[in-house]
Amino acid sequence: MLTDVLVPGNRWDLLAPYPIPTPRVSVVVTHYEQPHQLQRTCLALHRQTAPPLEIIIADDGSATPPAPPTGGPPTRVVRQPDRGFRAAAARNLGARHSSGEVLVFLDADTVPEPDFLREIVATVSRCPDALAVGRRRHADFTGTAPDAHPATATHLPEPTWLTEGYTTSRNLLDADGRSFRHVISALLACRKTLFEELEGFDERFTGYGGEDWDLGYRAWNAGAVLVHERSATAWHDGPDWEGRDSDREALDRQSARLAALIPEPTTRGAALPIDLPDVLVDLSPTADPFRTTHSLLRQDFRDLKIRLPPDADPAALELYGRTAQTEAWSPDQLRRCRARLHARAPLPPGAVTTAMNLLVDKDLAQVTLTATGDEVATLTSTRSTARAHRWRNRFSSEEIRDQFGTAHIETGPPPPPRTTLAGFFEKRDPSTPQP
Repeated sequence: MLTDVLVPGNRWDLLAPYPIPTPRVSVVVTHYEQPHQLQRTCLALHRQTAPPLEIIIADDGSATPPAPPTGGPPTRVVRQPDRGFRAAAARNLGARHSSGEVLVFLDADTVPEPDFLREIVATVSRCPDALAVGRRRHADFTGTAPDAHPATATHLPEPTWLTEGYTTSRNLLDADGRSFRHVISALLACRKTLFEELEGFDERFTGYGGEDWDLGYRAWNAGAVLVHERSATAWHDGPDWEGRDSDREALDRQSARLAALIPEPTTRGAALPIDLPDVLVDLSPTADPFRTTHSLLRQDFRDLKIRLPPDADPAALELYGRTAQTEAWSPDQLRRCRARLHARAPLPPGAVTTAMNLLVDKDLAQVTLTATGDEVATLTSTRSTARAHRWRNRFSSEEIRDQFGTAHIETGPPPPPRTTLAGFFEKRDPSTPQP
């Protein structure tokens, strides 16, 4: 049983008055050559105060099929060939074989406390937008009995980057567009419907790490409500990356892959000439394709891509053919851009930066840009649009937009209407008479 409650923004705290349902939970445990750790984690799942519907062991190509302990909830093993580290694909495989309403992901080396499942689904069971992450603690299980409470093992330091992130964001209540960095797949929960809407983990992620941040980014972009369920504790067998000898080359590969797929500015670091930009720009049919497109290429906000209609002026297609596209936006572009801009007229160079900062910092649905009172562009967040789509059977897009809020900015006077194209291209000072 689930409850569907809509909350504004990321306000999961507003769910407090609602009773917590008891959903049907499928636990997907990712495994590779860890028989002893898997046994400990499965035994801990057998002792849950809110038992799962099923346990699915998603094996990433172990030489010997895993043999989970008997007893407890129904358990099955699903496997994929060993083609290197493919945790993202393994988790997707496990999810495809699940039958529960809620998915909980654990790693084989991450041992849940008895109340873990009850606590990690508390928000997810009330809000279909929720993506919940538990509290990961660390321990050395050497000499600890397989069926012992995980907190009895030797404690290791908690990762400061996580604890500080959760503390400063009030357990992600104050989440923003960078909070996906605090989503970790070792102990994660969401509705199966949300997971399927996101199309699961991106299987382009191979090698250690990154696929959880990518899922968190796409979830936030899809209007998810991020929550850290601090009381949902599971213990990782061994130290965090902070306490290990880091593999710089592996970390660099992870950062490069994230930058390629996540256009969030501090993740990407620079506007890249690739097909997954931060802002997708469509021109109004009434827009001057030359002046409007040129003004967009002059923006100090560089991580954008412009789409020209296939029937645009052939001279415009010749001029901008290598910087603009004419085909429809791809699903990957639509889910990964943070915003879409509909441009009706030329914009001054700092307009998109100002509008994006306002849209993202205030978690707004839309920013309208005007020039001396006339609307010249609208910037719409992917996040609000996706949430509106998810709730379309109960609420109008206007109602969802109003929950997020809107704003407008004045960009300043438009360029003189009779400026020749040559004069427009010259980028003269606005006070200089134009030819």
